[in-house]
Amino acid sequence: MRDEIVAAVKAAGVVGAGGAGFPTHVKINAAVEFVIVNGAECEPLLRAHQHIMAAESTKMVLGLKTVMLATGAKRGYIGLKRKYEEATKNLQAAIKEIGEQEIELFFLPDIYPAGDEQVLVHEVTGRIVPEGGIPLHVGVVVANVETLINIADALKGQGVTDKYVTVGGAVAKPVTLKVPIGMKVQELITLAGGALVNPYAIIDGGPMMGKLITADASVTKTTGGILILPMDHSLITQKNTTWQMIANRAKAVCCNCLACTDVCPRHLLGHSLEPHRIMQAIGKGQVGESAIFSRALLCSECGACDTFGCSMGLSPRRVNAELKKQLGKAGIKNPHNNKPQQTLSTRINRLIPTKRLTARLGIAQYDVKAPLSANEVIAKEVTLPLSQHIGAPALPIVKVGDTVKKGDLIGIIPEGAAVGANLHASISGEICRVDTSIGIRAV
Repeated sequence: MRDEIVAAVKAAGVVGAGGAGFPTHVKINAAVEFVIVNGAECEPLLRAHQHIMAAESTKMVLGLKTVMLATGAKRGYIGLKRKYEEATKNLQAAIKEIGEQEIELFFLPDIYPAGDEQVLVHEVTGRIVPEGGIPLHVGVVVANVETLINIADALKGQGVTDKYVTVGGAVAKPVTLKVPIGMKVQELITLAGGALVNPYAIIDGGPMMGKLITADASVTKTTGGILILPMDHSLITQKNTTWQMIANRAKAVCCNCLACTDVCPRHLLGHSLEPHRIMQAIGKGQVGESAIFSRALLCSECGACDTFGCSMGLSPRRVNAELKKQLGKAGIKNPHNNKPQQTLSTRINRLIPTKRLTARLGIAQYDVKAPLSANEVIAKEVTLPLSQHIGAPALPIVKVGDTVKKGDLIGIIPEGAAVGANLHASISGEICRVDTSIGIRAV
């Protein structure tokens, strides 16, 4: 059973739809006790997952059951928040209809980052993932909501061709759309009624962990949200701050108040990550203190430290991200592998309420509904990057001038690649470009 499921998921090009895009066929080829659905959607302004859970509840439960069969899991949990009322109602009905007694809903606290997989695992099971570890190490597989939809489709021989995306922030009509992968971001902004401000910046993802992109960027398998904010918004200023300025501020301003460490989700789980000590070491010029700096490898880059913790405008998150890059280039791997048995006693009082975070970010005015559109979105042209996932880029098997139909295989995992994902045409048309991406123009 597992081999057939893994083969179908691999053929369909399914990857983690809400994170870095880890190929799902690799992830589910394991034996675990529990499968947890990550329906937390803890980043402010994003709405896609709650809409998927409500609109595709039966298909999602079937996708969860499929992963449980593949992994041998004895129990499946759907982690979501009570405020997702329609999703809750429809999922309960779907579970009852299918008759799956091994699947249940688990209501998460409305905190950030409830969707961090290690936080999620602890909230649901009480287990703590070891330092530098993954949920598999404590007998758990975590699955994204949309990934499960794609798994259910994979069993019917359908490749991944579409993406649910919330378009929000400073737009006329915030909306959640199901769009062809490869569609230009500018087209999505137009479908949301256009930007209300000018000049504006675009965030791919949530306000906390999302990255800045341009309007000519394409929707990928991992795009979950497109947020428009004024160019002079504090969030955009922070994301545009250069590394040199970040480093200089860290050296000159940090007062080692511990506020960043006090709210660090991984620290609160018992990991030895202490952002203030890393900032202190930078301030003192302790560049040779690898035992201190290597703890940056434990950072999830959630941003709680700089956005909610630090009152001095510093960014331990950016410091950790840069250190991780430098350590990687130097070939230094994570040496920290403690296995905490309990969380910090202060954790319960340090959790970050989503509403307070939204207010702190200065985006409360944009915290409105973004309903799921029932209208079919048609793209005249798409650009499909060969690398939308962790691992080797897909190898094109089409050439300019070829005609393809939506769902046709156009890129494969290179022979010998340990990790990769297939790529499928998201619209029907003619191949107009093949380089680091494949362009398709509708005809």
